[in-house]
Amino acid sequence: MEQAQTYDFIIAGGGSAGCVLAARLSEDRANRVLLLEAGTPDEHLWMRIPLKFRDFMFPSKFNWNYETEPEPALKNRKLFVPRGKVLGGSSSINGMIYCRCHPGDYNHWRQLGLAGWSYTDVLPYFKRSEDFPGSDEKYHGAGGPLTVSRGDRHSPAHRAFMDAGRAAGFGNTDDHNAATQDGFGAADYTIRNGERASAAQVFLKPAMSRPNLTVFTGAQAGRILFEGKRATGVEFIRDGKTETAKANREVILSGGAYNSPQVLMLSGVGPAAHLRENGIEVVHDAPDVGRHLQDHVHTGVAYNSDAMAHFTRDLRADRLALAGLNWLLFKRGHLATLPVACIGYVKTRPELATPDLELLMNRINPESLIWFPGLRKPKRGYLGTRVVLLHPESRGTVTLRSNNPLEKAVIRHNYLTAPGDIETIREGIRQVRKLYTHEPLRSLAQDELMPGANVQSDDEIDDYIRSTANMLYHPTSTCRMGIDPLAVVDAQLRVNGVTNLRVVDASVMPRVPGGHTNAPTIMIAEKAADMILGRTPLPAEELETMAAE
Repeated sequence: MEQAQTYDFIIAGGGSAGCVLAARLSEDRANRVLLLEAGTPDEHLWMRIPLKFRDFMFPSKFNWNYETEPEPALKNRKLFVPRGKVLGGSSSINGMIYCRCHPGDYNHWRQLGLAGWSYTDVLPYFKRSEDFPGSDEKYHGAGGPLTVSRGDRHSPAHRAFMDAGRAAGFGNTDDHNAATQDGFGAADYTIRNGERASAAQVFLKPAMSRPNLTVFTGAQAGRILFEGKRATGVEFIRDGKTETAKANREVILSGGAYNSPQVLMLSGVGPAAHLRENGIEVVHDAPDVGRHLQDHVHTGVAYNSDAMAHFTRDLRADRLALAGLNWLLFKRGHLATLPVACIGYVKTRPELATPDLELLMNRINPESLIWFPGLRKPKRGYLGTRVVLLHPESRGTVTLRSNNPLEKAVIRHNYLTAPGDIETIREGIRQVRKLYTHEPLRSLAQDELMPGANVQSDDEIDDYIRSTANMLYHPTSTCRMGIDPLAVVDAQLRVNGVTNLRVVDASVMPRVPGGHTNAPTIMIAEKAADMILGRTPLPAEELETMAAE
């Protein structure tokens, strides 16, 4: 084993949170910071092209290539779990939707006793990271590292969904990330000048020239080193060799909802009986490490639409080649954007305080392939809507398969095991079908592809959901923060029961928020940087809107 190098801070995990922390902690040249990332640098051209994100939803060297155990409520299907094994983590392979989620999500965290985590407390950290000029200054920032751009507002598909959503009573919103999340509106994207704005590109890359920041790729964290209950460093595997690094101040886990609990357990922090079963000496008995796993689950409603055939025609090989050239030269065209036509946040029951469903409207068949006359026929035009469950009641677990850090953890999401979850999705399918009875969607949509016109009863719809439902890749809560005795971290993100150790990533969220999780994860890291450096928190916003309630 090579001699250990010493740093002030060691960050294990170079994803969304880790990149933000590395950039912020190294701003002070007196801080020596080490960032460990198990994957590769984010240099592949496809990562820069927004429309190529679908290529990373399948097994690759840029992916951890996880899969769940058989899901009992999904007909024992195993689900592929894409997570970015690359600098930038999942922000380098995700769908680039920028969503802060509902203000009520963070107010709920505060109601759990977590001081400093209400919506008005966290809004300044969303704004600090953001560059979204020309928007409402109460809700948006300008000049931050993370470029946020407004999506499609002018295509026929977008206008059709907006008009039908208004006619169906869902309403419209000008900005999901401002005063009103509810209703139909344009998506916001983490796209800058036609390229993906990953956490690696916008936070980490500008900081990597600093002499006080060291970044190791191909370096997988194996376990945290302890002296008694004080974290002193990290043991990691690089180029097949085990190395160690020492931390004078803190070790910070930023591996995400699967990797952070795994590393904690490999290090002796977790359910004592489970650790002993795997031959791991217990440093601290923490029963909730790896528990409370949550994610958004979804399925779809879709129709053939001859009026939308022009989107499919753009996938003809020669046209796609020209689009590629357009992107390379000018960073323009449909490769520089995403096929999401509109997003809706809706309630299945009027008495709900926050939306319980997200509707993702799509104008391109997900099964569409590159085609050329005489070689392959194009798919028909398409209009589809993904029905996303925002607040699942089902809970899963992450546990160890062995004490070998190179062996993948055991992931059990237990999707739809809580009866209320499938009932909400079923109602969502019925509401989406009603949406398509309103103009102009009614005139644009032809025969129903999914679930199919013959699927009507509760049992038929439930069978369809169990056969087709998939994850939306937003895992959270396996190292949840709280003030109760079982909470893994406190409101300062410090791991309970030990010292000099924090977790900063989506795993600390007490409950999965109602939307996409990349922006909230970046916010958590921005806020954590101030905590770690002992800075006074940014002052809470003063808002006179419903968002502050």
